[in-house]
Amino acid sequence: MKIKKGDQVMIISGKDRTKKGRVLQVFPQTARLVVEGLNLRKKHVKPKKSGEKGEMVSLPASIAVANVKIVCPKCGQAVRIGYRTTEKKKFRICKKCQQEI
Repeated sequence: MKIKKGDQVMIISGKDRTKKGRVLQVFPQTARLVVEGLNLRKKHVKPKKSGEKGEMVSLPASIAVANVKIVCPKCGQAVRIGYRTTEKKKFRICKKCQQEI
């Protein structure tokens, strides 16, 4: 999986199309990830103590990796990712500006 935790991504399909956010969690086995503040779902929470009221909490749900593109920090566009290797390490590059991500 080319997208990692902490990357800035843009959603390219669905109800949150064109919105940007930071990746909170990545699930490589299911090819899904969680983006901060996007793809929110409401969860009903029961009251913990007597006299307290129950509430609805918005939590980010996972989204398919195919529905997001990484945002290049150099050119600021949603881009595809490639790899470049040197003698000692392998790193990700932007397919548009060829800069390291």
